[in-house]
Amino acid sequence: MSSLQYAFSAGIPVMLLGMGIVFSVLIILWAMLELFRVIFYEMPKKRVAGPTAPAAPAPAPAASAPAAQVKKQEDDSELIAILTAAVAAAMGTSAGGLRIRSFRRVGRSDSAWSAASRKEQMEALL
Repeated sequence: MSSLQYAFSAGIPVMLLGMGIVFSVLIILWAMLELFRVIFYEMPKKRVAGPTAPAAPAPAPAASAPAAQVKKQEDDSELIAILTAAVAAAMGTSAGGLRIRSFRRVGRSDSAWSAASRKEQMEALL
């Protein structure tokens, strides 16, 4: 028997044994997780849709609406100026040649830890 044949004949049972152990442990873990799901998982209770009266919308004050719109436009123009200055500073050019045509506000869905980490990374780059 050559050494290559001996290596394969000795290696294949070891490989099969190792794969068998790995899959056995995976099956045991899966069974434990399923058991935990059965024991600890609570089914969500279905809501019973009862008759509810829709709330009447509150009338909007007509006099304050134009004032709020003017304030919003002023805030947006200030924000556009700030965005233009920031883009110009990042690009290393003057703000005269730049024009912000639109912007969109996005809600903050990250946690305080994420924001702190982002701030720390940005300060490390400076």
